[in-house]
Amino acid sequence: MKVHIDIDCTPEEARTLFGLPDVKPMQAALLKDVEERMRKALASTEPEALMKMWMPLGIQSFEQWQNFLWSRFTGAADKTEKEEKKAKE
Repeated sequence: MKVHIDIDCTPEEARTLFGLPDVKPMQAALLKDVEERMRKALASTEPEALMKMWMPLGIQSFEQWQNFLWSRFTGAADKTEKEEKKAKE
């Protein structure tokens, strides 16, 4: 013997039928918390905040970074000039 029952109801009615708790208030509170955290994370992506995070020593470390890059770029230019001179000889 086979019995087939169709129940047409909304998810809320099904939860009530099976005795499951209503989780809407908890879900709303959690989503509000997630939204606040996302807003804080987006606020920290502002350029000034990122610079403070990446360069904790401020201007001194920024100047050191500039000097490092400048030495690398000028060093690369010096190497290419030397290579050109050797190729001409």
